[in-house]
Amino acid sequence: MKRSINILAAMVLALATLGSAHAKQDDIDITRLNGSLNQLATDPSLGVYAQAEQARARDAINRLAQASSRERPHALYLAERRVDLAKTAAQLQDAQVKLAQLDREHDQILLDNSRRDAEMARRELERQRLQYQLAQEETARLQAQGQEYSQAADQARAEAEQAKKLAAAQSKVARAAKRQAELAAQAAKAMRKQMESADEPAKAPPQASKQHR
Repeated sequence: MKRSINILAAMVLALATLGSAHAKQDDIDITRLNGSLNQLATDPSLGVYAQAEQARARDAINRLAQASSRERPHALYLAERRVDLAKTAAQLQDAQVKLAQLDREHDQILLDNSRRDAEMARRELERQRLQYQLAQEETARLQAQGQEYSQAADQARAEAEQAKKLAAAQSKVARAAKRQAELAAQAAKAMRKQMESADEPAKAPPQASKQHR
């Protein structure tokens, strides 16, 4: 009888020890999962994300704390998966926010590049417009200068033609004066001959008188 009592006491002690070990293990798992979830909740980058998933993970940990020894393995699995899901969801949302930020920055970069390209195109267009305007002004100046050169050339040709006509007239006048002088000289010579012819008969009688003597 005493032996049976001792055996029963040993079994009770073993069950108590096993229960205490299970309770201790439960406390370790709950502490681990709560610590992991608290770390996520206090993370400055991830804590603000996946609030619903964090709440579900917290509920799963509470159910694990209240689960019986038979329900505990399943409750532990669900709690661990809920904590992992909360971490993954927070990381995913953080990545999505960062990706959206990168997209906005990329769009802003594209917008800035587009504005810069548009400004460069506007400046290039303005430069070409000014260059075209200067070319037109230079063309007009050359045309005006060409007209001036043409008018000056026409005037020079007209003056040359007038000088040519004047020279021809002067030459004609000179020839006429020369001809007139020649005619005058010929007339004077003819007159001298006539006068000489008129003087010769008056000298003849004295010669005849000498012969008579």
